[in-house]
Amino acid sequence: MKQILLSLALVTGLAAAAVSAVPASAAGCFADYKAKRDNPLKLHYGVMQLNGGCDRQSARAEVSARLQQNGWTLLNVMSVFGPEGLEGRKANAGRFYLRF
Repeated sequence: MKQILLSLALVTGLAAAAVSAVPASAAGCFADYKAKRDNPLKLHYGVMQLNGGCDRQSARAEVSARLQQNGWTLLNVMSVFGPEGLEGRKANAGRFYLRF
């Protein structure tokens, strides 16, 4: 009986460690943002999946870098959220939904 309980505790501990080691991107972390492009002025609202940290500061750095590569300037990260928030933002983001 002790061996069974010990084995069960070990398996539970390993499972908990594996879950906590999953990066934020695997858990489905997203940010919605506003961006601009000059000459002529263009604005857009978009949704982006994050590969790095799942907090506003990390999101701001990642979103800004990815937008800059495509000629856009980040104005604001509106929020950081999980997959449950995707559907409600899809229509508003239009062609910028998970584009970058």
